[in-house]
Amino acid sequence: MQLYFLRHGEADWPDWDQSDDARPLTGRGRKEIEKVADFLKLLDVAIDEIVTSPLPRAKQTAVIVADRLKLKLREDSALKPGFDRAGLKRVLRKYDSSAVMLVGHEPDFTSVIQALTGATLKLSKGGLALVNVDVEKMSGQMLWLLPPKIAKARR
Repeated sequence: MQLYFLRHGEADWPDWDQSDDARPLTGRGRKEIEKVADFLKLLDVAIDEIVTSPLPRAKQTAVIVADRLKLKLREDSALKPGFDRAGLKRVLRKYDSSAVMLVGHEPDFTSVIQALTGATLKLSKGGLALVNVDVEKMSGQMLWLLPPKIAKARR
């Protein structure tokens, strides 16, 4: 199975006085994710569906990508902060697809990718990692890591 791990876009609000869980994307974060989605469309990636954390910043990220790529979008609370390898196993049992994009949070995604692959990485905001996963063994191979600035550089 191919898993695309997409970290939500920028959601930093310096004067935010509500719950961290309620933070939405910033305008800059939206634009960044739109460029990432356009880049994925240009690459003609073969993703069957998108599964997102229900938190606003992740869900808004997922909606932008799902709209651009015309993909089905599902929400799964297992992708909320605290997501781990056991949570990944539960998520993968629910979706019978060969290529799924997961949209969620740090440091969870980096930890899960490291546990699967042994790779050392840092998934930046709007960053995307592609991992080929053996679901039975819960191990994988990192195929690529895309920082959002690559998508921004495209003209």
